[in-house]
Amino acid sequence: MAHSSRAVWLAQAAQHQGSSGDLLRVILIVMVVGCALTGWFLLRGYKRNDD
Repeated sequence: MAHSSRAVWLAQAAQHQGSSGDLLRVILIVMVVGCALTGWFLLRGYKRNDD
């Protein structure tokens, strides 16, 4: 079995799916959720506890 990169795998998955619209939609949703979680994680570190 030949080694293939993830980009090649994604391109082949889009071709087998018929339309790349669904794949693009999933990638965008994952990207937005990941950005929101990363922002939340980074910003919660700036919260001060002045107890």
